[in-house]
Amino acid sequence: MRIARVIFPDGTTGHGLVEGPPGSEVVAEIDGAPFGAPVRTGREMPLAETELLAPVVPTKVVVIGRNYADHARESPAADSDGTALIFLKPPSAVIGPGGRITLPPECGDVVFEGELAVVIGRRCRRVPAADTGSVIWGYTCANDVTARDLGRQTSSWTQAKSFDTFSPLGPWVSTGIDASDLRITTTVNDSVRQTDSTASMTRGIADLVAYVSSIMTLLPGDVILTGTPSGNGTVRHGDVVSVSIEEIGTLSNAVVGH
Repeated sequence: MRIARVIFPDGTTGHGLVEGPPGSEVVAEIDGAPFGAPVRTGREMPLAETELLAPVVPTKVVVIGRNYADHARESPAADSDGTALIFLKPPSAVIGPGGRITLPPECGDVVFEGELAVVIGRRCRRVPAADTGSVIWGYTCANDVTARDLGRQTSSWTQAKSFDTFSPLGPWVSTGIDASDLRITTTVNDSVRQTDSTASMTRGIADLVAYVSSIMTLLPGDVILTGTPSGNGTVRHGDVVSVSIEEIGTLSNAVVGH
């Protein structure tokens, strides 16, 4: 299933099932929280008549660093003992499809990082890797926007990743899919800048969820970004960054600022 969070034409906000072929999708509204079995309200409308929002409102976005071998080789400061690197983004960094990434005036090198995002479906703590399928609600596309120059200057990558608009998510959550081998492609102004498979991740999805949940309680709607392939680079005013993942969709955001 594809489940989106939208603003309906009457101004109300809610979730709905996205159904139909590309270009002719409809949104079938569902009642209440989206994490359980969806209950249709009976209201349907063309997707084009709604406004897509970030598909979830997380309490936190957990970022996994250097989880693709090629990208790790681009980052010589990678951890040497195999421990996963974890950073955090606040909820205030989240924007949805079509939202604008705003370049902070104090930062001169802001980069895109296309990633697969894991969305948690129920409260969990210390979940064994073998049981993580029971707590994963689904998957969406993400752009882990990062002020690279600030991160290098301060050694605080959480600070570098936490600016408002630095966590685009969307276009919706795809549930019931196998995300272990999906093609992920990032383009800037239609030029391919990153392309790889999630099968290239150093640490798999189950291991990441188990590890993160061993450190912190995860709540419904929380998001884990699973790392970016090689090829991330600087964005500038006027650029449009699109992250596409098989079986999910495409997340596109324009860049504005200096």
